[in-house]
Amino acid sequence: MSADPSAEELLRRAYAAFNARDIEAAVALMHADVDWPNAMEGTRVRGRAGVRDYWTRQFEVIDSRVEPLAFDARADGRIAVAVHQVVLDRTGALLSDGTVEHVYSFRDGQVERMDIGGEG
Repeated sequence: MSADPSAEELLRRAYAAFNARDIEAAVALMHADVDWPNAMEGTRVRGRAGVRDYWTRQFEVIDSRVEPLAFDARADGRIAVAVHQVVLDRTGALLSDGTVEHVYSFRDGQVERMDIGGEG
């Protein structure tokens, strides 16, 4: 099923902002009560400030890029995005390079929740 064009465009803007390290532009696309995975610590963060703090810490220890490859609308209204993710340590050594699935829920035209792969 194809994704809602407005939701897909919002996610493309979010990925572009993330890759540009424009945290403010990315969190502006999120609901104030966003629920986001903290993949580094295996927990979750809440709210824009939580995501901002998490990404600030993350960018201090790793250099990651995520490029969306495909968008798929799910029957429950969520959108699954296949992304090519490359993660380097701060010295430039490759930590991971592969395809990951991100699954998004929306509220009021903004990202409300993101899950990685089968979680959520």
